[in-house]
Amino acid sequence: MNNESPKIKTFTDLNAWKESHGLVLFLYKVTKKFPKEEMFGLTSQMQRAAVSVTSNIAEGFGRQTYKEKVQFYYVAQGSLTELKNQIIIAKDIGYLEIADFQQLDKQSNISHQLLQGLITKSKTFINLKS
Repeated sequence: MNNESPKIKTFTDLNAWKESHGLVLFLYKVTKKFPKEEMFGLTSQMQRAAVSVTSNIAEGFGRQTYKEKVQFYYVAQGSLTELKNQIIIAKDIGYLEIADFQQLDKQSNISHQLLQGLITKSKTFINLKS
């Protein structure tokens, strides 16, 4: 029996990217219900922040050194924190139903944990090469 984890060949194999991608898809679905006057306001900001998370994970994956990778993973984490704030705002002003808020909150927390794990693991490779 083979107990090895599957080989990560592309950024789409990263659990942090997979979970964050699911967050993007659900966020786009939920923000379709936001008022039309928010299309260029909160809706756009939330969508850009969510896309930034997955984009920076992908860009970090494509970088050559672990130091560069970690830098982009930290940018992704910053975008995710920005999105968490915007999710709270959307709930507090009545744009999000409680069930949608709870799902977005849960999924963003899972994404955050996976991204933090990716950062922590990547940093161990930096220290090995020092």
